[in-house]
Amino acid sequence: MTNGNLMSNALKFYIDGAWVAPSGTARLPVVDPCTEEAFAEIALGNADDVERAVVAAKRAFASFSQTQPAERVALIRRILDAYMARYDEMADIISREIGAP
Repeated sequence: MTNGNLMSNALKFYIDGAWVAPSGTARLPVVDPCTEEAFAEIALGNADDVERAVVAAKRAFASFSQTQPAERVALIRRILDAYMARYDEMADIISREIGAP
């Protein structure tokens, strides 16, 4: 019930630079409003997952806050490049999720 590569980690969270399993087992179906059918499932986080993410973000901020503006711009450009490489796949999933062509 997943769509391509983008949804391949829908049951994990990206925390501290890695895809990790959630602490709990709760899931939520992603329903296409046009068909009223679930086309994917996503993991739902809990307080433990939030805590792991907050700890990782605080740790990362210590070094990231010392970077120069040019380094930050380069990082944003790499993120944009990664996003654009998967633009069609992401657009398809978002369209299905909101029920729009």
